[in-house]
Amino acid sequence: MTNPTPSAANAHPRPDPESPEGKSILRKAISASAIGNATEWYDYGVYAATATYLTDAFFPGDLGTLGTMLGFAISFVLRPLGGFVWGPIGDRIGRRSVLALTIVLISGATALIGVLPTHAVAGVWAPVLLILLRVVQGFSTGGEYGGAATFMAEYAPDKKRGRYGSFLEFGTLAGFVLGSAVVLLLDLLLTDDAMATWGWRLPFFLALPLGLVGLYLRTQVDESPVFEELEDEHKLEASPGRELIDLVKTYWQPVVVMFGMVIALNVANYTLLAYQPTYLENTIGMSTDTSTAVILIGELVMMAVIPFFGAWSDRTGRKPMWWASLIGLFVLALPLYWLMGQGFGWAIIGFVILGLLYIPQLSTISATFPAMFPTQVRYAGFAISYNVATAAFGGTAPLVNDAVVEGTGWNLFPALYMMIACAIGMVALVFLKETAGVSIRGSEIPSKERDLAMAARAA
Repeated sequence: MTNPTPSAANAHPRPDPESPEGKSILRKAISASAIGNATEWYDYGVYAATATYLTDAFFPGDLGTLGTMLGFAISFVLRPLGGFVWGPIGDRIGRRSVLALTIVLISGATALIGVLPTHAVAGVWAPVLLILLRVVQGFSTGGEYGGAATFMAEYAPDKKRGRYGSFLEFGTLAGFVLGSAVVLLLDLLLTDDAMATWGWRLPFFLALPLGLVGLYLRTQVDESPVFEELEDEHKLEASPGRELIDLVKTYWQPVVVMFGMVIALNVANYTLLAYQPTYLENTIGMSTDTSTAVILIGELVMMAVIPFFGAWSDRTGRKPMWWASLIGLFVLALPLYWLMGQGFGWAIIGFVILGLLYIPQLSTISATFPAMFPTQVRYAGFAISYNVATAAFGGTAPLVNDAVVEGTGWNLFPALYMMIACAIGMVALVFLKETAGVSIRGSEIPSKERDLAMAARAA
């Protein structure tokens, strides 16, 4: 028995992955979810890859790179507020409507960075306007990722949630790779002067058509069938305020467990994907083109394997994947960061291995986190837990790493920071319930025990 509410399930069946029609619907749902994540991470990829140009344009003088990293980190300040606002709304009116709005805001804020005046033209208003756009982007992202992961998980078949959910993270890497690749291509085609004066603006404009394509895809797919089932049964939360109270009183344990796991996940994520170009350039002395090439090679390898790791988690479970990743990063982060400092070839090898160790976490996010909450609080529970932890530890990781490395001169600090985060994640992981293959329908926390009980009552 996989559906705790048979009558509702029959009213809103999920797509059959074995039928041509079901495959088509699933492809649309996956594309609609993943493109928003790709757009979000395209912004981060472009911002990270153009960090040196943004520093010259917006933060000349004493602030330097630290000001650019602050511009990156500040976008995370509003993410928790976005989670508190968008999450309960998505649990009340549906996932699709909120996701249509967030992708417009994300792509619009990113594109507008391309038209901002520089510090030489507008003085202090230039960095102020940049930070304001990063705040809009962060607020919108606070509802985007949790909603996209929830939407995809609720569409995916229970036995293949890891496989289908991994494509959301494929979108993460695809967006980051696209952003980095566009900047690298412009670096190769344009002169240094052209890139510094106007060329850095071009990649930001590409976010607008990405957002419009995402908006179109999201308007072409129906609402999540799992959400519609609960809506038909009139089991949605009475109000956003009541939902937040319910989360604190009834579902505090999955909130805390997810918080600890996200610390490990996103310290590794933002250190490897966002801070790494700056680390390779400023700490190891690589050129911008060389550091971008290292990141692109590593990310392409990660993209190639992520669907296989997602499908693997459907067979082995989510917890074994996370244990392998956390332990591997904890043990090997220091030697691999040392290895990256030995030259270009070694940097590629070190970064690729770190990326492969990280993939078991990344590939299972959309299968693991939505299944920690029941349907009526799933969007809010995910969005709030994820974004508060990300704002506090993930988005600040580039700033913390850069400040400590510059202040102490110890180039291996990012590895130590990652190790500490992995230790926190391992403590949280002890309390995670395994939900591979478990139904996420209904108003109770998904678990194998609940499915067995429902099957026994049905028999």
